[in-house]
Amino acid sequence: MSKAAELASLATASETALSNRNIVINGAMQISERATSVAISSDGYHTLDRWRTAISGLGSWTQTQSTDVPTGAGFASSLKMDCTSADASPAAGDYLQVATRIEGQDVQRLKYGTSSAESMVLSFWVKSTKTGVNVVSFYQDDGAKQISGSYTIGTSNTWEYKTITFVGNTVNAIANDNTRGFQVAWYLGAGSNRTSGTLRTTWTAYATADEAVGQVNNADSTSNDWLITGVQLEVGTVVTATPFEHRSVGQELALCQRYYQTINPKVNSIFAAGYQNNSERISQVHRLGIEMRTEPTCTVNGTWTVSGCDQPVFTSFSKNVVSTHILKSGGAGSAYYHANGTDDFFSMDAEL
Repeated sequence: MSKAAELASLATASETALSNRNIVINGAMQISERATSVAISSDGYHTLDRWRTAISGLGSWTQTQSTDVPTGAGFASSLKMDCTSADASPAAGDYLQVATRIEGQDVQRLKYGTSSAESMVLSFWVKSTKTGVNVVSFYQDDGAKQISGSYTIGTSNTWEYKTITFVGNTVNAIANDNTRGFQVAWYLGAGSNRTSGTLRTTWTAYATADEAVGQVNNADSTSNDWLITGVQLEVGTVVTATPFEHRSVGQELALCQRYYQTINPKVNSIFAAGYQNNSERISQVHRLGIEMRTEPTCTVNGTWTVSGCDQPVFTSFSKNVVSTHILKSGGAGSAYYHANGTDDFFSMDAEL
């Protein structure tokens, strides 16, 4: 985008707030609480916060938080998908997508379900070894509706800036609550089950065959990589797309921790200790700095060093209070536990 076009875009966008306009969380790929590199073998959140991978067949991939970014765009990180085992002839049910999910109460500005429903513009930087057409697909839970758009990689292994407009849904409102409003999914490849229909560019009843029509197969060679950063979703059209809204690391981390947090004790330092009478538990309550979307699923990760007690148990009380406890082995007495290494931590998951 030229400087003149950028200024014109900002002038048009001044009718709405210039801050908090990006609906996507962690679009600059700054926050990665779980890991920075994972071999993908299942659906789920593996590395970068708020970015979920769904895979069925379509080769093998390693996902990383990469430092490969577009020059001069102000980004330090990207999400990288590296094909490690190729699938040149996908089965009908094969697919791979990288997606983000958004709460219903965070998209009320779109005015869906009314005659004033707003168009959205999705902008992002992408780099791919494989040239050709790729698909981005939206799924709206309320009404079970979908819409898709496409972009084209013109030059192999070169960062390219893309913008796609999606019209508003005037029929189906999005519930104003903490459940999933919609999912935005970038396809890397798909078999005929998802490519044999017609690409829907207006909101219509969901049909699997229409999700990724025209999508190239990024899994056809182990030389293939696909990277993305600078993802922004805002009210408007391609004409009114604004420059990326850079948020501080602190702001982005707080937004991410509504969905996932960890407690990482210092290695080899006693994390909890106490004296137990008879069969009572030794408990420690933790109040979270960021209230989570819903009461989280709590997990003990690793094998902790314990003295006189069982391995710690981790449970939730509410959206902002969790507890660890240990049970003394053999009745009354003192006990403690501590982390052996960085693989020993507690995780809290309230993802959509």
